[in-house]
Amino acid sequence: MVLGKRLGALRERARVSREAAAGVLDVTPLTIRRMENSEVGLKPPYVRALLEKYGVAQAEADEFMELVRDANRPGWWHRYRDAVPAWFSAYVSLEDEASLIRTYEPHYVPGLLQTEEYARGVLGAGSHGGVDELERRVALRIKRQQLLTKPEAPVLWILMEEAVLRRPVGEPAVMRAQIGRLIEATELPNVTLQIMPFAVGPHLGAFGPFHLFRFDITELPDIVYTENLTGAVYLDRRPDSAAYLQVLDSLSARAASVSDSRDFLQNIRKEL
Repeated sequence: MVLGKRLGALRERARVSREAAAGVLDVTPLTIRRMENSEVGLKPPYVRALLEKYGVAQAEADEFMELVRDANRPGWWHRYRDAVPAWFSAYVSLEDEASLIRTYEPHYVPGLLQTEEYARGVLGAGSHGGVDELERRVALRIKRQQLLTKPEAPVLWILMEEAVLRRPVGEPAVMRAQIGRLIEATELPNVTLQIMPFAVGPHLGAFGPFHLFRFDITELPDIVYTENLTGAVYLDRRPDSAAYLQVLDSLSARAASVSDSRDFLQNIRKEL
């Protein structure tokens, strides 16, 4: 998905229309749009021809082609494709490539910080499959968490409603362990966690959870991910992502500080 967006950014940088790009490949402009939206795979010969049309310098073109070849190899999450919907694979891809992930979560602990038992409780509540499928989904969720401790790990900045901590998932021991996991996460240098207490009252984030991804590649826009009952929406128009970024900044300013949030977590754990 990231490469498709970058290919589109290179076309715009070169001021080449989709119609002109389509003429190079003898395809329709719709095919170019689908390539840029990652609705189809990127074929190396096609990409090479487009990069030439866009006048991309040799070194940058070679780097891009290497990324295309890598992208055509299945990601590590490919082996879990039987357990998750296709629209979620793009999310895992973005998560894996982002340098900054900002998340607002009003309902549940974000997947990157869930314990195995908590994840099993959350995923089990919405699962219509069997035990094997549930365990595959839990395994994927836990596997994703390796992202936070890998070399050049992304920065993760989470805003979480107090309701998340008050909503029991499983026995009290499950919640105690989960809150303990959150406290541990606050020790990671790349993790920022803020709690939004009930006392804050109404605010701009009340419409639902969302995630914003930012990448090291400057041509790429921020991408916002929101999820619904049957699918997800990926927003990459700059006015859209700017609006969500503004909400995140506003929420961050109103939420408890990092230090106070850690105290908040410890106090709630004592109550359980």
